[in-house]
Amino acid sequence: MTVALDRLDRALGLIASIPDYPEPGVVFRDLTPLFADADAFVATVDALIEPFQGRFDAVAGLEARGFLLAGAIAVRAGSGLVPIRKQGKLPRATESQSYELEYGSATIEAHRGDLDPGCRVLLVDDVLATGGTLGAAVRVADRLEWDVVGAAVVLELDALGGRDVVGGIAPALDIRSLRHV
Repeated sequence: MTVALDRLDRALGLIASIPDYPEPGVVFRDLTPLFADADAFVATVDALIEPFQGRFDAVAGLEARGFLLAGAIAVRAGSGLVPIRKQGKLPRATESQSYELEYGSATIEAHRGDLDPGCRVLLVDDVLATGGTLGAAVRVADRLEWDVVGAAVVLELDALGGRDVVGGIAPALDIRSLRHV
């Protein structure tokens, strides 16, 4: 499954940049136009799968837009799917990890027992920014004894240093980003 670069470039070109949202000085990257275009969405999903093809048994989608991508990847790859959610959204026993935000902190969690220890898992999110969410997801996966084969994201905001943050937690983690800005 090789994705034609022109299809992927067109898909990634649909990402909208919204200045001063949600606050002045921030440029929000809105992937919903990409999700709304069927060909762009398929090209993106295929490109996210490609470097990890045959290497994972399940996909873990990070809240919230990571769910959209992870679900499509799981169906396309014939794999399982688990959500990594904000604290308090999962009804059964969970493993959780808190992480720092610019103002305050947040906690994410995943159900215990949905995947067996040693299960090969691909972490998926839409954007890698500060690395807080992805780093926390790596820690949750480690405590659940998942074998994280990598992380796939559509967009990486290089100036925010997320790759370095995650690298400090999991130096060997294979992080693949379709576009760097």
